[in-house]
Amino acid sequence: MKALQHFLTITRHRHQVMKLCFGVGLYRQGLLHDLSKYSWTEFSVGAKYYQGDRSPNDAERQDRGVSYAWLHHKGRNKHHLEYWVDYDPTRQKLLAGAKMPVKYVVEMYCDRVAACKIYHKDAYSDSSALEYFDKGRSKELMHPESAALLRDMLSYLAEHGEKATSLYIRKEILHNKR
Repeated sequence: MKALQHFLTITRHRHQVMKLCFGVGLYRQGLLHDLSKYSWTEFSVGAKYYQGDRSPNDAERQDRGVSYAWLHHKGRNKHHLEYWVDYDPTRQKLLAGAKMPVKYVVEMYCDRVAACKIYHKDAYSDSSALEYFDKGRSKELMHPESAALLRDMLSYLAEHGEKATSLYIRKEILHNKR
């Protein structure tokens, strides 16, 4: 039963991301988004730790001390900031986020909005993803320009809604910047 619920959750998430990606013109990324979640490495963990209101990777991490599914996932999906973390070339700190290509920051935006819709359900609002970003620590690892771009899109969503934000991303952010 948990395997079916997990399958339905990741499939709903993929469809939400697909819709958002198509809305901004990222058709290929929409179609290919998170396909690794259907691999045995990720799917088996997702089914085992499925809860429905948060990522199964968090539960695996709590249980095992590490999430092998997450390590697999982030290494194959360029829309995750962790894919872009490397040793800091300035040596000011151990690790630093590299600047992400714009199309992957946009896919990250789509991913975060879709995840909030799936996990928050009826409590979702256009400000949910911005609130989650502002409370989280992910911006500490991201390249400052990538973090600023993501926050800009999430802020625009909170202020103007999804349809206007998709148009803004398509015309102002992605136009001639892929």
